[in-house]
Amino acid sequence: MAEEFNDNENKTEEPTQKRLEKALKRGDVVKSQEVNTWFVVAGGALVLMAFSGTTGKDLSATMRGLIANAHDISVDGPALPRLFQKIGGEMLAAVAIPFLVLMLAALGGNIIQHRLIWTYETLAPKLSRISPAAGLKRIFSKQSLANLGKGLIKLILIGGVLTVLMWPERERLEALTRSDLSGLLPLSLSLTLKLLGSVVAMLAIVAAADYLFQYRQWHERQKMSVRELKEEFKQTEGDPAIKGKMKQVRQLRMRRRMIAAVPKAAVVITNPTHFAVALEYERGMDAPVCVAKGVDALALKIREVADKHSVPIVENPPLARALHATVEIDQQIPPEHYKAVAEVIGYVMRLRRMVSARR
Repeated sequence: MAEEFNDNENKTEEPTQKRLEKALKRGDVVKSQEVNTWFVVAGGALVLMAFSGTTGKDLSATMRGLIANAHDISVDGPALPRLFQKIGGEMLAAVAIPFLVLMLAALGGNIIQHRLIWTYETLAPKLSRISPAAGLKRIFSKQSLANLGKGLIKLILIGGVLTVLMWPERERLEALTRSDLSGLLPLSLSLTLKLLGSVVAMLAIVAAADYLFQYRQWHERQKMSVRELKEEFKQTEGDPAIKGKMKQVRQLRMRRRMIAAVPKAAVVITNPTHFAVALEYERGMDAPVCVAKGVDALALKIREVADKHSVPIVENPPLARALHATVEIDQQIPPEHYKAVAEVIGYVMRLRRMVSARR
């Protein structure tokens, strides 16, 4: 438990891409409710400014016709449902476009913050949601304090805006109680749009600040401890200890295979103290093939095996270093070394013929 606590307290490492993708899958994304509120309020201001006239005319025309022809409207039997259907259809047609704009504004407030996510993890029951201790922790958390601060700031800003804008209009507002209804609506619309414009500007500042705060909080939640980084590395790249062991096993197998191939080599070219390269060559081959190579201890082992099986050993330090750097096991030597290797193999073959002749 102490290790888990310390691990949670020491999340100082930047999150990996895999960590961010997991957060996205479980629905843990940057989301500011103030951004959604700003989009809805801005959409409402746009609807009121662009569609209030046409929508008001359509609704008033419907109501005017209903009132003017009230004495001719039949409400008996099936006529009443048809009347409600007709009135409802006309009212729906009048508010359809404004309602669609508000829906798009509400959806845009989420899309602009993160892409759409389909997840059921947020709906899964969790004991922490009904735990009194967890509830108290959420109440007095940094997020709750931030929400309280945002609420107070919005209240002060909007209250100040309303006071500044409405105070000079107090006499006109008092006069509205004595004015005709036809003059009341245009003035109300003008004042409403004026207020909404100021509120939208104030909420834009609050939304921007809140989004930055929410992003910082989200980024802090995604940070990882050193232990978590190591665990993720093990899951994605494999355990370094196991990979090191497998590498040692492969190297050991290759070394055994090389040592077993030395006796069939035609010659071993060495730098007496560091390098050894064993080459196989038979008549009909396009070029000599490297069957073993090594440095230091492995080079010494290659020389010992070659000496034990009477494989000629030729000291040529420059050629040994060049072949060790450019040719791999079971590969033919590069063309640029053909001439030098041919001279060595030719020398070895002449020695063999001389030895055979003496015998």
